[in-house]
Amino acid sequence: MSRRERKARALAESTESVVASPFIRRQLPFFDLLEEEQLAKIDAQVDWMLENVGFGFGGDPEAHRIWKEAGVKMVGDTVFADARWVRELCNKAPQEFTQLARNPARSVTIGGNNQVFAPIYGAPFVRDLEGGRRYATFADFENLVKLTYMHPNLHHSGLVVAEPTDIPVSKRHLDMVHAHMVLGDKPHLGAITEKSRAQDSVDMAEILHGKETMDNNVVIMANVNTNSPLLIDRVVTEAIQVYSARGQAMVITPFILTGAMGPVSTVAAVAQAISEVLITVAFGQLVRPGAPFIMGNFLSSMSLKSGAPTFGMPEPVLSNYLIGQMARRLGLPLRCGGSLTASKVEDAQAAYESADSMHSTAMAGSNFTLHAAGWLEGGLSTGYEKLVMDADRLGSYQKLMSGLDMSEDQFARDAYQEIQPGGHFLGSAHTMRHYKTAFYDAQLSDSENVESWEENGAEDMRMRAYKKWNQMLSNYQPPAIDPAVKEALDEFVAKRKQELPDAWY
Repeated sequence: MSRRERKARALAESTESVVASPFIRRQLPFFDLLEEEQLAKIDAQVDWMLENVGFGFGGDPEAHRIWKEAGVKMVGDTVFADARWVRELCNKAPQEFTQLARNPARSVTIGGNNQVFAPIYGAPFVRDLEGGRRYATFADFENLVKLTYMHPNLHHSGLVVAEPTDIPVSKRHLDMVHAHMVLGDKPHLGAITEKSRAQDSVDMAEILHGKETMDNNVVIMANVNTNSPLLIDRVVTEAIQVYSARGQAMVITPFILTGAMGPVSTVAAVAQAISEVLITVAFGQLVRPGAPFIMGNFLSSMSLKSGAPTFGMPEPVLSNYLIGQMARRLGLPLRCGGSLTASKVEDAQAAYESADSMHSTAMAGSNFTLHAAGWLEGGLSTGYEKLVMDADRLGSYQKLMSGLDMSEDQFARDAYQEIQPGGHFLGSAHTMRHYKTAFYDAQLSDSENVESWEENGAEDMRMRAYKKWNQMLSNYQPPAIDPAVKEALDEFVAKRKQELPDAWY
């Protein structure tokens, strides 16, 4: 068999849909940046903000009612809360929980030493080598859901892997949630942009999993951004009233562009992010004590010359480490950035920025990582090639986070007894026992000599990624689903679409 034939066969085998480890069970120690005295300073800043700066809760009369019934001081829309009381409320949220998947083998545990990777969220554009940059369609959305389902290094399918802009805004949440439920069988998120859309997502999750299962488990999560600085708007509070009231999980993520939505200070921006999360989690505990929450962090530096966000820079890298340490101190699961870049294509800039961002995310202990694969152009575009390139590299974190194997077999004493001085270990019994698992095999990397590379067309990684995702889609087979459940989901979506008028904003 020629090198070209071996490479083609390996590519085909690597694109099969397999149930690998459903999430990473971390053994590697966390990277803790600060000492106790420094952590205490951040705690003091957070408490000062809770008690003296305050947080706006505008546009939602029901949120005002909940705060007032709790006896919290409000000045207009602004909430001022006793810091100790807020922290006591936040302590009711679990440190760890499991989100059930339609396929039980793919359920994920979030929190503790566990790490879960999900793809990009929210891009209105897509890009690939053949089609270039364009507005995403529902066909693109379905393709990306299928790729996420098939790739073993992505544990969770998220929700808005790209905005299907050819469907009215008022209805697209139904098609997106339905696609995640039937085209794949991994855990996923629900919609949040309007209260009825959140309720549709929760109702569909109940159809998929059953009322009793949903009553006793997390089966769907929602990701919301606070409106930094210091505003917890109606989208957030209404989503909490829908998801948390049903016992489902919320990811609360302040998106702080330092210098715009926060000071040009990493430590101040981190303290701001923590305080915005804590006041929101406290509100969720008033809605339902014990409701699960994930503390999010999405701090970005910016060019103070142009105002453009920058990614993979030292300041957000430091913020990942810092908020990871604070999340463990607070006892909340953590969400951090992912494979972030401002680059428009999968070039050297994308590689450097994504690598620095993702490595710090993983080392900081992010329990749930959105944007782990596919992010381009500051989040405006989902790259087909970038998705599979990032996901390929994510596999290395499975190995890295597992730590160092110190078992007796790993010291390979039998190999030293077998191999003579000046010999080699390639054919030793120890090597043969471990050759399939000894090293992580990056499917999209080419480590052959230059002659072999040229013989195979001198392809760069983007072209290899282009071929891989096309091969994956050609191999796609939908996971089995109970026909009665699918019929019920189809009927729900059709009925709701008939009830909703088309709206494009």
